[in-house]
Amino acid sequence: MKVGITDVAAHARVSEATVSRVVNRRQGVSRKTRETVERAMAELGYERPTQGQLVAVITELVSNPFFADVAERIESALAPHGLKAVLCPAFAGGVPERDFLSALVDKGVAAVVFLSASNTVAGADTDGYELLRQRRVPYVGINGEFADGVAVPVFSTDDALAAELAVDHLHRLGHRRIGMVSGPTGNRPADRRVQGFLDAMARRGLDGARPWVIRQSYTVEGGQAAAAPLLALGATAIVAASDYMALGAIRGIRRQGRSVPQDVSVVGYDGTTITDFTDPPLTTVRQPADRLALEVARSVLALVGNREVPTGELLFDPELVIRASTGPVPGVRTNV
Repeated sequence: MKVGITDVAAHARVSEATVSRVVNRRQGVSRKTRETVERAMAELGYERPTQGQLVAVITELVSNPFFADVAERIESALAPHGLKAVLCPAFAGGVPERDFLSALVDKGVAAVVFLSASNTVAGADTDGYELLRQRRVPYVGINGEFADGVAVPVFSTDDALAAELAVDHLHRLGHRRIGMVSGPTGNRPADRRVQGFLDAMARRGLDGARPWVIRQSYTVEGGQAAAAPLLALGATAIVAASDYMALGAIRGIRRQGRSVPQDVSVVGYDGTTITDFTDPPLTTVRQPADRLALEVARSVLALVGNREVPTGELLFDPELVIRASTGPVPGVRTNV
């Protein structure tokens, strides 16, 4: 027999109106009463209705095709279950993100997905997470664990493996002077990609690669700015921490009077569809957007249904896609 609000109210010894507020995550219920009602719901097996409820996807990088693709895939996976994803563009860890969260919990949001938002920033403000916990709103992260150390589901691409794939490909082509352009210090994915790059270089006897790492913004301009110092060091190949940075590096290489890949090879990261149509088509390490989005959606559906899900970070393998932006080191022939 299906359990209803009346059953929960009787079990928790509260009014139906109180149960309704808890179900819809409204204000006006004390923490103790809310916990009593939540416990009664769990004991009776009550499932919140999902029709019309919202799942907020918070991300700073709306213009990046990878993040737009993941958000769209999450929406597609949730829609058949009555949940509707809404995209919230907010500076990672900044005031707009907190404002979004405050407004969303008052509207009865079902869950929140942090898509490379404050969960990627070291030392980010944790007030937003605390607000979600107080209001019993579940949340998950993509490509970054949370600063408060609370165990929640996180789904990430394996950045160490991504760096290994890029360095291995270039090393097989004969490159030894390999540079890297990555995102700003304190951005967790950027930090992990840098460490993965250094480890991959060291495994091939190329110690001392840290001076060959340039930290910049995750933009075309950031990649372009990093190209000049890497070329000055004598780099014959560049590993970029995003496709946009890779495209910027190609622009910077060309403005130095060199060509790609004849003089310098470039590898990107993300693997969005645009990389097949750039000039030259970009060799990149593709993040598994489809699998990431599917697992996020499954986790959100379970959490909204008051079912337990595994916590901690789950890593997904990326894939190297070889195109025309990489080639043999200048002056060396290779059969790879």
